[in-house]
Amino acid sequence: MPEPSSARPVRSDARRNREKLVAVARAAFAAADGTDSTVALEAIAREAGVGIGTLYRHFPAREDLVEAVYAAELDDVTASAPALLAQFPPEVALRAWMDRYGMFVATKRGMADAFRASLASGRITTAVTRRRITAAIGAILDAGARAGTLRADADPEDVTTMLLGVFLATSAGHSPERIGRLLDLVAAALRPDPGRGAESNPGAGGLQVP
Repeated sequence: MPEPSSARPVRSDARRNREKLVAVARAAFAAADGTDSTVALEAIAREAGVGIGTLYRHFPAREDLVEAVYAAELDDVTASAPALLAQFPPEVALRAWMDRYGMFVATKRGMADAFRASLASGRITTAVTRRRITAAIGAILDAGARAGTLRADADPEDVTTMLLGVFLATSAGHSPERIGRLLDLVAAALRPDPGRGAESNPGAGGLQVP
């Protein structure tokens, strides 16, 4: 009987190393001060328990690591919408999802330098990101409309724009508490007005704050 090939364990180890590097980099970029140059690749490799050579085998350039982190974050933030809906009522899931989206924005800010380079090269496209974020919001809004706890006339694209406004306006010098208050206001605007159902305002486009 032939000896089992050693290729499979090597591939498994390589996959685990890559996952550890991405996980450590995500935390490092989320904690960065807005410029990814403050995040040392040597420190990421050390924290992940691998050598710098292993990091470069997986990610030959800093932009490669940034793109992997960005993809993982985007996958997680969009997948969190159905996961939160499975745990909480839609209006609660929406507010929790806003906090998760805020973490995504913080991570993106922490790798801003390399992120801009990837945008310029076309390797990351904001249109795809916005479409996926808006779809996640739409899923929660649809569930809330069916439950009667979120406005049926809320346009997911409008909500995306509102959230972007909050995070752009608080890009520097604002406390987490203030960001939380602003997100609370957005969430409140999406609750139905008992005095005015969606059917009393046919053809309403976008959000209208009660």
